[in-house]
Amino acid sequence: MSDTQVSVVIVTGLSGAGKSTALHALEDLGFFCIDNLPTLLAPEAVAVCVRGGITRIALGMDVRVRAFLGAFGEVLRDIQNGDTGERALSIVFLDASDESLLRRFGETRRPHPLSGDHDELRAGTLAVLDGVQLERERLTSLRARADFVIDTTRLSVHELRKTILGRFGPAAGGAPRMHTRVVSFGFKYGAPVDADLVFDVRFLDNPYFVAELKGLPGTDPLVSSFVLGLPEAKEFLDKTVDLLSYVLPKYEREGKSYLTIAVGCTGGRHRSVAISEALARALGNDPPIEVVHRDVARGEAQRDSDPGAPPPTLSPLLGKR
Repeated sequence: MSDTQVSVVIVTGLSGAGKSTALHALEDLGFFCIDNLPTLLAPEAVAVCVRGGITRIALGMDVRVRAFLGAFGEVLRDIQNGDTGERALSIVFLDASDESLLRRFGETRRPHPLSGDHDELRAGTLAVLDGVQLERERLTSLRARADFVIDTTRLSVHELRKTILGRFGPAAGGAPRMHTRVVSFGFKYGAPVDADLVFDVRFLDNPYFVAELKGLPGTDPLVSSFVLGLPEAKEFLDKTVDLLSYVLPKYEREGKSYLTIAVGCTGGRHRSVAISEALARALGNDPPIEVVHRDVARGEAQRDSDPGAPPPTLSPLLGKR
């Protein structure tokens, strides 16, 4: 595998500034994340990942220790220059004001990792402040080398995640496009458990009650023409395509990798199938859209297993839906 396909993001910065949140956001984008990795082990860790076929790697690196800081420049060169080509390398440095870091450590009641390194260790908040100031001093040169410096002083964890997604997500060309599925289904068999959006098309006239269409699936041109020829179907499609055209880019911008749009009718054989196909055609293939007909053959398979069985009956509450 060529190293030119490999993307490595190093996440570092001040303790309490949000490194874990940033790594979780990168993980949601498909990066293989390794946290608290000693600096000197980073080149070999990347090489092992590449040999295993992993091409998107994020490293949460602790460079506060003096011995690691001196070797950081050489480590970066080793990471970037692979055996067969140059890798894409980005350094994200997370910063925050002393006041916000003190508040965060106070809320978690955890000591600062470098508090014990101070020659004149003092108790309580001042000990944390000593650690913050010492860490800031040690990381000055690394902050200057960062590709992205993110000040999290006024950012919530959600806003920091959104910032990372904006830098490395699909909108920045740094992640695969969101995969969208349109799934037709029958309510009598239950809605898909992974559905993000569910549309009910049982208000449309049912081809099941048209003798020449009853045994045909919704993918058949005759059934499709019947369903899509209904005035209500055309209006529904127009409004739904407008809605989805608006929300799909928003979902992708937020870093969603998969989106499932479920379209249901009673048995999942006619109306939902035809509408799902029409939705996918109208939305195009940007981002890529897959159409799945979960229940289109379900009723047919049941009748084949018991040829003498009567056709499926509908609940009286559904009328001719």
